[in-house]
Amino acid sequence: MSSVLIKQEEISTPIRGAVAYRVHYRSHDVNGRPTESTGLVIAPVSPGESRKVFTWAHGTTGMGDAACPSTQPDPACELTLYFESGSESTIDYGIPGLQTFIDEGWVVTATDYQGMGTPGAHQYTVNRTNAIDTITIVHAAREMNVGAGTKVGVAGWSQGGGTAAATGELDAADYGDLEIVGIAAMSPGVPAVAIKLPGMATALSSSGAPTAPDPHLFMMLGSMTEAFPDTLSLDDVFTDLGKKIYRENWNTATVHHFGDILSRNFNLYGPMLAVNKDKMPSWFKAFEAVSAAQKKPICPVLVLVDGQDPEGPVPLAWQHGYIDAITALGGDITSSTYPNDDHFSLPQACIDEARTWLNSQF
Repeated sequence: MSSVLIKQEEISTPIRGAVAYRVHYRSHDVNGRPTESTGLVIAPVSPGESRKVFTWAHGTTGMGDAACPSTQPDPACELTLYFESGSESTIDYGIPGLQTFIDEGWVVTATDYQGMGTPGAHQYTVNRTNAIDTITIVHAAREMNVGAGTKVGVAGWSQGGGTAAATGELDAADYGDLEIVGIAAMSPGVPAVAIKLPGMATALSSSGAPTAPDPHLFMMLGSMTEAFPDTLSLDDVFTDLGKKIYRENWNTATVHHFGDILSRNFNLYGPMLAVNKDKMPSWFKAFEAVSAAQKKPICPVLVLVDGQDPEGPVPLAWQHGYIDAITALGGDITSSTYPNDDHFSLPQACIDEARTWLNSQF
């Protein structure tokens, strides 16, 4: 495999016994177009060789530079949540369980995904594009003097849960000399599963009284036109106001900020979604093409389910739908439910189980 690392810069980290770098590397999207991404590589400061690698796929932050995890203050840290009491963050960033991974001798990588701190709009929830970045950053780490081996455990949450799931369904060339030993998918968001269930179908039908669009759906629709500019158009799904709001805010508004902008502008000026039902077959075909759950994963998968709120950001029906889809494909899949955790407490609650399970796969 040709070199992918463009640049590495050592940065500070609060993690004991660790050295951290912000990296810039070459990647590509689901359609093979060249892209660039940034992210973090964190490793034990002591010398080592053929270390286990843990690659983390982050959850929803937004679509552009404002939502880039590695440019947040002191980013090589434990997971920091927007919704935590006392939070000063505008997004979720960091890696759950990072200190323990370093203590156990892992090399940890965490991509930002393309379009976050690099040219172009991020292909939000385009599982395969995000998954390619999540694996390619491991290739970048192997070009560095951090002792990264070829065996890789993957975990991700929410958007990143769908991303992690898709890392088991990539092309052989994307893996190169890497062996993916296991995938821990926390509350996985998989568009091809979601569009088959009533909630998403209703949202895309434009039936009933108009409401302010959910920012996740709004970004998902916009990002699909970034992935398929020749076949999908903002005109298929947005009003003129929706197109204006999208173009003015994708790069500067983080997800929760985007939600507030959408709500206020809907209340003042009216609808932003206008779905052309005649165009939807092309959209559904594209959702299938970019999603996880299209073929049997190359390794075992553990799904960590947040069970407190059945209608949370990734509803239980979506999570169970992914499990059912992989089961039908003959995949090696198990699950564990956290009934007392919501979507946002899940990563910290389940990371010990995920790490223990990944260790068992090596």
